[in-house]
Formats: sequence, structure tokens, C-alpha cells
Amino acid sequence: MTILQAIVLGVVQGLTEFIPVSSTAHLVFAARVVNLYGGVDKTLQAEQTTATIAVIQLGTLLAVLIYFSRDIVNILRAFTSDHLALLRGRTTPGEPKLSRDAWLGWLVIIGSLPVGIVGLFFKEQIEGPFTKNLWVIATMMIVVGMLMTIAELVGKRSRDMKQLGVGDALAVGSAQVLALIPGSSRSGSTIMGGLFAGLNRETAARFSFLLSIPAIAASGLLELKEAIEKLPAGSYGSLAVATVVSGVVGYASIWFLLRFLRTHSTGVFIVYRVIVGGLILAALSFGYISASI
Repeated sequence: MTILQAIVLGVVQGLTEFIPVSSTAHLVFAARVVNLYGGVDKTLQAEQTTATIAVIQLGTLLAVLIYFSRDIVNILRAFTSDHLALLRGRTTPGEPKLSRDAWLGWLVIIGSLPVGIVGLFFKEQIEGPFTKNLWVIATMMIVVGMLMTIAELVGKRSRDMKQLGVGDALAVGSAQVLALIPGSSRSGSTIMGGLFAGLNRETAARFSFLLSIPAIAASGLLELKEAIEKLPAGSYGSLAVATVVSGVVGYASIWFLLRFLRTHSTGVFIVYRVIVGGLILAALSFGYISASI
């Protein structure tokens, strides 16, 4: 991977990880455009591309950690202190045993279980050529776009972060499983799940970002060892550049989306998803591009 390829992939990852348009779809397409790892066996190329994408995501993980650093510190501090108090029997009668921040920590854990279980079970399929197939990617861009439309229409959007419950965590966490299919978009699926659960748009996005921390960390760290083994020698410097670029651009994307959703719907992203998905399907149908790497 050259420095130019690294910058292109880093920018694409940073722009699309948190914007609900599918980072994997754009990264797979970008990898084709820049001919990433061209000239090797198709299966190895798919595995190398998957490993590269997963590691570059660590840059966007850093972005979300920095952006939500205050929230994360509050959650960790409250989670630790409240559970220590419970173990020592030092709770105050008549008051909740867990503070709001400690409870939010549990909701992130609960919401992370579905994608963790399903992701480990289908790890081999996720890393293989199937998840780089443009028929799958384009179809899921349109399907999730339609589901987001329904969520916008039927969602009550009446609840905020203070009202999150186990049902919300399971709804958003189950929706995150869709993100294992390329083209779905992790942020798009989770925001959609939040809207279906009755959360307002900004709350759905904020919980989506918090839920991304364990998901992206697990994906990136699990692939890091395999990336070291599978990627060509001399590509680690470029990989570091792509990761840093994705972090910087990802931070800006979080800032933009949270402010955008305070006063706007996800409609513009839905329209984009459907148009791009439709164009890819048309290009595939007429033979302008091939379905696999």
C-alpha cells in the first residue's frame, strides 16, 4: 500500500464510519479504484483488504474516544465506584443503586453482545470474498436505506439519553448486527434501531457512537494480528498513515453528524444510499464493473 492509497483510504474511512452511508461499501470501492493489493490471489486480496479496513478503523476508534472522552471517563468512574459500593453494601436506602452513568455503561455492554456473538460465529465468512461482493453491498445500501425511511416515519423520537433502557440497548445492538453485512453501515443500522425504539435522532446517534467503541476495538484488535501476518512487508508505515488520517477526518465527521441531526432528518443520507446503491446495481447489470475483487 502506497502513501497515496493510504491517504485515500483514511479519508474515505473517516468520512463514512460515522455518517450513515456504509464505510465498508465505500472502502471496498475505494480499494478497487486504487487497486489495493492487486496482482495477488483473489482470496488473499480479500483477506488483506479486510485486515486493512479493520486496522484503519482503529483511527476512527481513537476519534470517538477523544470526542466522547468526558462521557467515557464519567461512565468508567461511576461504573467502578457504584459497583464497589454495592459490593461493600454502602448504598443509600431509597436511592437507585446505580447512577445514570454507571447504568449507561451496562447498556453499552448489553448492546454490544449481539454483534460480538454473531461476529465471532461468522468470522470466516466476514473475512472472505462474499463480503466484498458489490451485489451484496449495493443491495444492502438500498435495503437499509428503506429501513431507515420506515424508522423515520414510524419512530416517535420522544426520548433522550436519560431515558435509555435495556430494550433500547437490545434494539440498537441487534440492529448493529446488520453492519456485519457490507453496505449496511454500522452507524446507519444503529441509528435506525434507535429511531425504531423511539429515541430522538441525536440520542440515537450518540448511543450509536458509544456502542461503536467495543465493536470497532474488537474488530480492529482481532484483525491486527492477522494484518501483521497477511499484509505485505513494508506496508505498515502506510497503514499507520491511513489510520491517523481516518482518525482526524472521523473526529470532524462525529462533530458534523451530531449537530446536523439536531435539526435535520437522515433523509439526505437515505437518498444518497439509494442512488449510489442503484448506480452500482446498474453498473453491475450492464457489465461495467465486476461483482468481486
